[in-house]
Amino acid sequence: MKKIKLPTKFNNNHLTFFAIAVVLFWIKTYVAYQLEFKLGIDNNLQKFLLMINPLSSALFFFGISLLFKKHTKLVLIITDFILSFLLYANIAYYRFFNDFITIPVIMQTRTNAGQLGDSATSLMSGFDIFYFADTIVLIILALTLFKKVTVTNRKSFKIVLLFAITVFLFNLGLAEKDRPQLLSRSFDRNYLVKYLGAYNFTIYDIIQNIQSSSQRAFADGSDITDVENYRKANYAKPNPAYFGKAKGMNVIYVSLESFQNFMIDYKMPNGQPVTPFLNSLAHDGNTFYFDNFYHQTGQGKTSDAEFLMENSLYPMSQGAVFINKAQNTYQAAPAILKGYGYNSAVFHGNYKTFWNRNVMYKALGYDQFFDAEYYSMTPENKKNYGMKDKPYFKESMPMLESLKQPFYTKFITLSNHFPFEMDPQDTTFPAGDFGDTVVNQYFQSANYMDQALEQFFNDLKADGLYDKSVIVLYGDHYGLSENHNDAMAKVLGVDKITPALNAKLQEVPLFIHVPGVKGGVQHQYGGEVDVRPTLLHLMGIDTKDYMEFGSDLLSKDHRDWVAFRNGDYVSSQTIQVSDKCYNTVTGELMPNVNACKDISGKVKTELQMSDEVVYKDLLRFYKPQGYKAINPNDYEYLGPKGKKVTKTP
Repeated sequence: MKKIKLPTKFNNNHLTFFAIAVVLFWIKTYVAYQLEFKLGIDNNLQKFLLMINPLSSALFFFGISLLFKKHTKLVLIITDFILSFLLYANIAYYRFFNDFITIPVIMQTRTNAGQLGDSATSLMSGFDIFYFADTIVLIILALTLFKKVTVTNRKSFKIVLLFAITVFLFNLGLAEKDRPQLLSRSFDRNYLVKYLGAYNFTIYDIIQNIQSSSQRAFADGSDITDVENYRKANYAKPNPAYFGKAKGMNVIYVSLESFQNFMIDYKMPNGQPVTPFLNSLAHDGNTFYFDNFYHQTGQGKTSDAEFLMENSLYPMSQGAVFINKAQNTYQAAPAILKGYGYNSAVFHGNYKTFWNRNVMYKALGYDQFFDAEYYSMTPENKKNYGMKDKPYFKESMPMLESLKQPFYTKFITLSNHFPFEMDPQDTTFPAGDFGDTVVNQYFQSANYMDQALEQFFNDLKADGLYDKSVIVLYGDHYGLSENHNDAMAKVLGVDKITPALNAKLQEVPLFIHVPGVKGGVQHQYGGEVDVRPTLLHLMGIDTKDYMEFGSDLLSKDHRDWVAFRNGDYVSSQTIQVSDKCYNTVTGELMPNVNACKDISGKVKTELQMSDEVVYKDLLRFYKPQGYKAINPNDYEYLGPKGKKVTKTP
């Protein structure tokens, strides 16, 4: 077979090799945009921007290789591999979270990576080698047809750099025309990637994080004034009918991992209910069940839900407060209740460093942390994220009973976690049949958790704690992302999942059981940020002096909307998704383009106010009346083999 040869001057032209690299990378990235990401392309301009936005990144980053005369090919190939790896990391991350990787997420990975193996593997496929195919092709070309390529001068770098900047400014100008104030209204990362591209978004993210780090250093006590005024203007007074009804009672929170509200009362095709125990709580009349309650988490998922529930502040728009802002001052529920004689503890069948909890819980004022070191972490008791729910609750009971009352406690379940695969010996419940393995397994996993919860409630009743405790069960975040919407349409019996219906699928259950208090199904709209004021008012503690953004769910002044972390919202009348306004009842686009404007403005203001508190660490400048500040250094979690040290503040 005759060997293929290019003409000598073509063969030795470094710009030819460079152009091939740019084109291959450009095509690959555009294919990834089309196949992997759901960016909401609405018009021809957005289609054009999506097509051209990888070009400026490729020209800029690959252009750096032209500065290296003798090692141009090597530097270019390494650059291509790094950018390809970044693209693929975003693809794998997006397949589950419907979001893009940020610098804080990378910091989270340093903390949590060792326990994410099974979930990460389940997101990969054999086709994924395509996302590194251009790197392989470049290596082959560098060793064969372009073996002698060198750069004789750096003039080409200047030309390429100028071209890259021109393309980027052209891209940004068109993006600003279609989406004004794109870079200043950055609640939703989908917009930034759609208009500027995944690589330019990474540069933007780095700049944003540098700015965020500097915000705390330049903040002072005057910055809290606007937040305080906003808080006072939006305070919802407690309902006299419920205020103080739980005074002096124990508090038991249970986080229901990845549990969505559509599962309540859902029946399999054979008529078998998936969650019979939770169904009974929803309808027993002695428990408050909120059926229009939403998670409001960002990239911190379960940790964000904890942060919302205990601080009534919104999580960060990028990354997780537990990782990035654990050094801040907080006035969390465990710390508040210390002033009322409460002890506090967390029970979690995973190790204390996961989500940086061993640091963050000190800032929240938790006295004790019973992590995996306190449990029998045998192979039959574990799933990939820690301990299975049934042995976890069973082994937690003696530790719970040992606590001095009144106590404030939190239990974090783990079994109902993506990809929801169950060990055969743990379930006889049938899997779904909806053409999606993850969705099919979700029903088995949720049923197992339901059984574990019933067991836990029976144990609480047996030792007398049930009648002395407020019990709060809440879904922490969604379990099934938009990537499973085809199967979810079959689950729900609809033709397709519309944007409005997808927003409704962010509903998670909230149950609040107060001994001696009649409950029932509650239809008011609310979110995780609303739970702390609701609980504290039930306990007879007025939250008017605390910097919180929640609204008491039982208050007659409770608002009618729920903010999502990306700036969208849901309410009883309208739903906003990606700046489009839908009718909540019909799911149809609203003919009045301004129908969502009023609530949308309130949502953006609220998120900005909360961000002021979190990013600038403003609570260090504020002390509520009667609150005794805690010192995180007073707490230490040494495990069962070491003596727990809790200094008296």
